[in-house]
Amino acid sequence: MKTSIIKVAILICTIISFASCKNEDTMKNLNVAPVQTLYDPVNNASVVLQASATASVYFDWQPALSEDGALTLYQVAFDTIGGNFSKPLYVITSDNNGANTQVSITHKQLNQIAALAGIASSATGKLIWTVFASKGINQKIATAIDTLEVTRLAGFANVPNSVYITGAGTEGGSDLSKASDMKSISNGVYEIYTKLVAGQPYYFTDANVGNPRTFYIDSKAILQEGKSTSTVSTTGVYRIDLDFTTGGSTMVQITKWEFYFCPLDQFQFALTYVGNGVWTATNEPINFDQQSWGLDQRYKFRMTYVDNSGTQAYEWWGAPASVDSAPTGVASYYYLYPADDSQWNDKFKFADEMNGALVNMSVIMSASGPYTHSVTKVGMQ
Repeated sequence: MKTSIIKVAILICTIISFASCKNEDTMKNLNVAPVQTLYDPVNNASVVLQASATASVYFDWQPALSEDGALTLYQVAFDTIGGNFSKPLYVITSDNNGANTQVSITHKQLNQIAALAGIASSATGKLIWTVFASKGINQKIATAIDTLEVTRLAGFANVPNSVYITGAGTEGGSDLSKASDMKSISNGVYEIYTKLVAGQPYYFTDANVGNPRTFYIDSKAILQEGKSTSTVSTTGVYRIDLDFTTGGSTMVQITKWEFYFCPLDQFQFALTYVGNGVWTATNEPINFDQQSWGLDQRYKFRMTYVDNSGTQAYEWWGAPASVDSAPTGVASYYYLYPADDSQWNDKFKFADEMNGALVNMSVIMSASGPYTHSVTKVGMQ
């Protein structure tokens, strides 16, 4: 009996010893050597960041050596000059979920990283970068640390996904929940057609609830983040464009929208602003023009505006050049596009039933959908 107990004890010790050795071997296999060389971008490279969504910088480095020769995972880390990467500013996993020894980092991401480093918009500053290598644990920092000089975009590192206009001088007043949303017309660029009251404040937010980020236009038409507000000197309807990628803004006062009837080369009536980016005319007579070949019903619109210098100018709005038919009931037929000032190009056509009719007409330049217009028959002349 005693002999049996001893044998069992020896067996247990052997199993424990084997398991311990196996775990030790496994831990050894998780060891990885630090990356020795950073290839691109070269040390002290200088990058002027661009607003393009596709602009990027290619980072690559020498593979790290691991004890088992198997997969190693990589991350690119950034820090301020003099930093030691114990708390890096930003860490990005390499391509293929960390398995590759390269990654393309967009200019937008680099702009955010530079902002974290305290580099101001439009300013030039330096960052340091390196690579972390690991097998999931036992992370090793590369022996090489390179410097990257970055010239930041003039705009914002974090472009808002939505933008609203609010304040006592706006259509929604100072109630944030009634703020008017702006239309995203391209990456980081927002636009609105809206009425502003002279001398009353307005500003912009990235939400219409809670405590959103706030922005304003300064005296040099630069878009700034902060609690300040802006005003206009003349009550009127304005088109405001904000470019968060460059920090710029443009603003024009719209004084008139007119209906232009092509066959007579004539502005037949103006539309009145009713709010929320909509101009309307009611009970207007429509009469097609008799030509030798038949009835002509072509039309488009002209917008008159005054820029910041007080100069009056015009914009024409109409149909795409490819449109040469009467409406077919499809909503997209009525979408408005920038047009030229010729008599015949970029024109719409009325539906046949509109000849001799009284119509309500609206130009709709709101953020709720594509810029468009509507024509509704309300009676006969």
